[in-house]
Amino acid sequence: MRIRTSLLAILILTATSLNAADLKTVKPEYVGMSSDRLARIKPLMQSYVDEGKFAGVQTLIARKGKIVHFEQVGKLSLDTGANIEKDSLFRIYSMTKPITSVAAMLLFEQGKFQLDEPIAKYLPEFSNVKVLVNDVLVEPDHAPTIRELISHTAGLTYGIFSNTEVDKRYREALWGDRGVLDLTNYRGDSIQLKVANLDEMSKAIADIPLLYQPGSRWVYSVSVDILGRLIEVISERPLDEFMQQEIFDPLQMNDTFFEIPANKIARFGTNHIVDKDGNLIVVDRPESSDYSKPVSLFSGGGGLVSSTMDYLRFAQMLLNGGELNGVQLLSPTTVALMQRNQLTDTSSRGFSDRPNTAGTVGFGLGIGIATSEQKLSATEVGAYSWGGMAGTLFWVDPEHELVAILMVQRIYSPEAIRSKFRNLTYQAITEMN
Repeated sequence: MRIRTSLLAILILTATSLNAADLKTVKPEYVGMSSDRLARIKPLMQSYVDEGKFAGVQTLIARKGKIVHFEQVGKLSLDTGANIEKDSLFRIYSMTKPITSVAAMLLFEQGKFQLDEPIAKYLPEFSNVKVLVNDVLVEPDHAPTIRELISHTAGLTYGIFSNTEVDKRYREALWGDRGVLDLTNYRGDSIQLKVANLDEMSKAIADIPLLYQPGSRWVYSVSVDILGRLIEVISERPLDEFMQQEIFDPLQMNDTFFEIPANKIARFGTNHIVDKDGNLIVVDRPESSDYSKPVSLFSGGGGLVSSTMDYLRFAQMLLNGGELNGVQLLSPTTVALMQRNQLTDTSSRGFSDRPNTAGTVGFGLGIGIATSEQKLSATEVGAYSWGGMAGTLFWVDPEHELVAILMVQRIYSPEAIRSKFRNLTYQAITEMN
């Protein structure tokens, strides 16, 4: 009997050890949140699906390292009718940027570069950049730096959100067309890049003048894609390989990749947009998506597919000061550095001067940051976040020890779903730290 009891104890201890790497689900009251109040989230998300605004929605909230809410409603695929499941895969687009920024900071911690070094030290194609001012090429006030690259203040742009001469040149260099790209007519892989990899992309961008003097403005841009190329050069590895070995494997992010493995395509759904008549239509399908084809350009700015649980692992690592399940990916001091506002009173133009956010937000190293009390939510100072083109969103609130993730797949998603999810998350807190 004693032997059997001891064996049972060993089995229990072994099971606990095997599951220790998993983020546990607990009753919300255990971490100071209300089950009844969290229950308000699912009906709201269901209403968005019922109204035809989204095919499906998945939401996750964790507090103090414990999952308190993980729900999904609606369809993963409008073509097959498959429902969203807990392990479904999503196009996270620009939520790739914080991951790429962490990848860069891993090299920073190794002394491979300094933040205020010129980009050109590692990417020589940027050695002779000029700035286009009133149709005249002028010298930059200073060489754009890696810090400015990570914080979208290096003088680059995206080429798709404006129609300046510099934006037109971006479109011509990257897509072969100077005309305005109408994303309301986005249809999956219909926008084909002319560049085959990050090396070609970096050289194409470096041949175009800067949109503004480095450090003088915040302009959302391809800078994190260029950062991805810088990572490749410094690490002497392709970006996908570097991320797999240095981030995904250590954090057990087994469902995050630039190219979806064939055996996981069934977990990947359709992407959508609303047409001129207000109907939700499919614009990208798993079987024909660029994500299911061989990838050679590893977009650090928007190329990853991931699952909600994988992204939780990444976000929880940041909240824990760079550590998850015994793996110290970054130093707490590096995570703190990433959370510091990199914008000045001048360079904040274009980001922190937006309506209802003026003076309350900044931008760190790859993440948007709440720099003072928010006007639109109960988000605490120091919370940081970012979203993706298909409506995805994550944020980390260190004060409340909170991580929240929203996964949807709709280009031009209504901002209300993000703000309502944020508010429904905070109203469920019943005990402050």
